Amino acid sequence: MPPATVSAHPAQLPSLAVRRFAWAVVAYFIAVILWGTVVRATGSGAGCGDHWPLCNGTVVQHSPRVDTVIEFAHRITSGLSFFAAVGLAIWTFGATPRRHLARATAIAAVVFTLIEAILGALLVKLGLTAQSTSPLRAPYLALHLTNPLLMLGALALTAHLLGRAQGFLKGTVRFVAPIRAAAGLLIVLIVGVTGSLAALGDTLFPASSLGSALAQDFSSTSGWLVRWRWTHPSIAFLASIFLIWLLVRAAQRNAWWDNRGLSALILMLLAAQYLLGLLDVVLLAPVWMQVLHLLGADVLWAALIVLTARVTLQPKEG
Repeated sequence: MPPATVSAHPAQLPSLAVRRFAWAVVAYFIAVILWGTVVRATGSGAGCGDHWPLCNGTVVQHSPRVDTVIEFAHRITSGLSFFAAVGLAIWTFGATPRRHLARATAIAAVVFTLIEAILGALLVKLGLTAQSTSPLRAPYLALHLTNPLLMLGALALTAHLLGRAQGFLKGTVRFVAPIRAAAGLLIVLIVGVTGSLAALGDTLFPASSLGSALAQDFSSTSGWLVRWRWTHPSIAFLASIFLIWLLVRAAQRNAWWDNRGLSALILMLLAAQYLLGLLDVVLLAPVWMQVLHLLGADVLWAALIVLTARVTLQPKEG
């Protein structure tokens, strides 16, 4: 039986409209992230030259090249994502009472979106795009991947908290195993970072066959970006330990949420990710496969954020 001190009537929930909008923003941000992968995988990052926020020094592009269209489209959709995040924050503040946890996560999403805009501008201004092999590109790309995951996590958490009927105010939740949960999510973040570096290696140093790709991985003449591609599947295996712990915790009886459906979804997404990762290697990382693999990763990340919140941020017992 849910504790009476934190129970809430469904009428206390924010409107269905704001809850649907929150999940729509999550979906839109995933689409923007995927288009960013298309920019990187096609080498279109320099499509607008070194100009930012303008494209080739202008707003209107006359007879643009394909790479210009790809890069400029990403800039437009990225700019719109900032307004979407701000709109969600404003609507969240208007639809929720004081001390509602969704207010803090919505503000965090706006901050991460601003940071992402700064990182994108720096990539362009520093020339860390297209076929650049600068030593700075890998760490910048790692940061450029970590921040969107934090941004997406904040948005997913906002959408989840807006849908809570209990345990949504400061002081009404208790933390369960927060250190293990934080460590597990950190490992999943590292999996994403190593995946982005592996994808960058595939883009800059493409292989003509699976045999040559494997030879590159163990060749002393290959760059570190290529020779470290094995770290991605290795760390992904370690992350599965956290997922097992999380799913076991989620399977335990819970008075507030039925986690069976979400747990099943995560298991299916995880299996799909392993399959897509294998196909990505066998097919030599074509652009469409990289996009599909990242789509699965982003959806899995959002689902993990929600399930972790259900397991670790539980309503206080009265």
